[in-house]
Amino acid sequence: MLSPLGKIIFAFVLAASVAYYVYAGIRLLRMLALGKPENRFDYPLLRLKKVVTNVFLQVATFRKPLVGLMHFMIVWAFIIFSINTINHFVSGFVDGFTLFFGTKLDAYYAAAADLFALLLLVGVLGLAFRRYILGPDCLTKPSPESAVVLISLGGVAVTYLLVNATEVALGYGHFPEYKFASSALARLMSGAGDGTMHALFNVSWWSSAIMHLILFALLVVPTKHVHLVAGSFNTFFHRLYPRGQMTKLDLEDEEAETFGVSKIEEFTWKQLLDLYSCIECGRCQENCPAYNSDKPLNPRELIRDLKHHFFKVGPALLKQGTGAEAAETDGGETCSALIGDTIEEDVIWSCTTCAGCVEHCPVMIEHIDKLTDMRRYLVLMESRFPKEGVALFKNMETNSNPWGIGWAERAAWAEPLGVPLLSEKKETDVLYWVGCSGAYDDRNKKVSQAMVKILKAAGVDFAILGAEEKCCGDSARRLGNEYLFQILAGENIETLKKYKFNRIVVACPHGFNALKNEYPQFGGNYQVVHHTQFILDLVRTGTVKLRSNDCDTVAYHDSCYLGRHNGMYDEPRDVLRAAGHTVTPISRERAYSLCCGGGGGRMWLEENLGKRINEMRSQEIAETDVGLVATACPFCLTMIEDGMKELGKGDTVRTRDIAEIVAERLTGA
Repeated sequence: MLSPLGKIIFAFVLAASVAYYVYAGIRLLRMLALGKPENRFDYPLLRLKKVVTNVFLQVATFRKPLVGLMHFMIVWAFIIFSINTINHFVSGFVDGFTLFFGTKLDAYYAAAADLFALLLLVGVLGLAFRRYILGPDCLTKPSPESAVVLISLGGVAVTYLLVNATEVALGYGHFPEYKFASSALARLMSGAGDGTMHALFNVSWWSSAIMHLILFALLVVPTKHVHLVAGSFNTFFHRLYPRGQMTKLDLEDEEAETFGVSKIEEFTWKQLLDLYSCIECGRCQENCPAYNSDKPLNPRELIRDLKHHFFKVGPALLKQGTGAEAAETDGGETCSALIGDTIEEDVIWSCTTCAGCVEHCPVMIEHIDKLTDMRRYLVLMESRFPKEGVALFKNMETNSNPWGIGWAERAAWAEPLGVPLLSEKKETDVLYWVGCSGAYDDRNKKVSQAMVKILKAAGVDFAILGAEEKCCGDSARRLGNEYLFQILAGENIETLKKYKFNRIVVACPHGFNALKNEYPQFGGNYQVVHHTQFILDLVRTGTVKLRSNDCDTVAYHDSCYLGRHNGMYDEPRDVLRAAGHTVTPISRERAYSLCCGGGGGRMWLEENLGKRINEMRSQEIAETDVGLVATACPFCLTMIEDGMKELGKGDTVRTRDIAEIVAERLTGA
């Protein structure tokens, strides 16, 4: 119903808009291509499944039910209105055009579109109220850009209803009886004359077209709302390899000029796509122990700062080419450095790699790898790391353990117990991987002794490596010392090649993760079982019998590397219940559990900034008013026990590893 002049004007507007979208979209793709290659195209059906659950069903956002519902309404309105967009734009040239050509499908679509126009308005108003009235800390400060998006989204719904209402009032359009909301609005305007209706139609039609064009522009300009498209692609390209597996560096690559990341273009294209995809919703921030303990790290701001840096540097890099040593801005000034200017070093070293940020990101951004890649650069290329790392790395290099105690003393704890060595047996069913804490730390030696007691009570054919076992290298790798990790991993793998065994049982989740998820990168493929899994199997099969009378209520603290990194939440709790304990909930547990503060190599570094994470976690546990805390990780055991002592609860709240609890409940013990 546009006039001939109106059609000409709209044709020019539409052509100019499409030309800009193509130009801006290609620029975004070219900037993405600045990143290093990475294969994220395998297993497309698995990837599509995640798109269905996280994009179309919005499962991740429903972890906050009300906010999730509002996003769900907006996303589906966006999808439904894509058909209306086609109808609207083509009708500018072909009067009365509909994609379904006036069939019954048009009737069903008309009803659905009216419904989702109302839902879109509800969702937009709800999010606007949350952002501008409630203003939770997790959200960034309101910006003009956010206002434009919300107004445009709401405007699309309002103008859609007005266009359809005026068409109904003028007797145009198909299936007005199905357009329940538009028809109701038309009845409200029934007193207006045809001239007024024609004028209102033209205003609402052009307003709707402009709102659509603004929204499309926001999908391709370098702002946070690129996530409206990028988030779906980021979900498709999510990591399928284990969350606890860091990428392998080829340290023998003679053509490599640097290792790790010190420039934005040294990230992979998927890591750069993460920057496009960030919603800035703050869920990562809410679940970050570093941020919540007043450390410099805020994972939302990390991604935001990297994104702004990329949007600043990217266009200049495109002009210079990826081989340029330094990108320059249009003004000729050298762009700010990635490490130091854009991301402070204290931010990089504050991360415990707990995966709280990754777990709760609705668009599956991978925060941890960006920090560990920058750590790798600082350690491998510039030898810059916290001062405690000097002794730590030296101890691991010379004696293969963080304490620097003589390597020959690794099996001293086991000698009084008559624990067999694999070097003597050559072959066994179970190789018990003791780990550095279990071999050298006085507190964790008790866990190793408890495991031996359980293994012997079950009649398990087992052995240990003793002095042949070296540190798994987890802390070295997470602190950026990939070279040291690869040496330790290689030496351990060569040792394991000499013997025959069926399974490796590991008490430390960090060692479990390294052996299970990272050693295969170097040819070390084994069946690796965490000691809680192994104990649970012994209990369920009746291989060991446990006394279940007179048991305490217990609070279980989830290890990050057992839970969020490897999805093991139920096994530890099932073991405790099998031993007759009642497991009481903690304010934050399972996927929401607060880290003990020892992961990411932080176990060996001083905590000089902000609050102590282990004391925060210990306080949460103490609030459950239990006398027993169960852990399944040597780092967690140490950190929580120390935290309880600092809170003055060391005498009233006992902290025990699950193996110790089970050993105490063995029949005949």
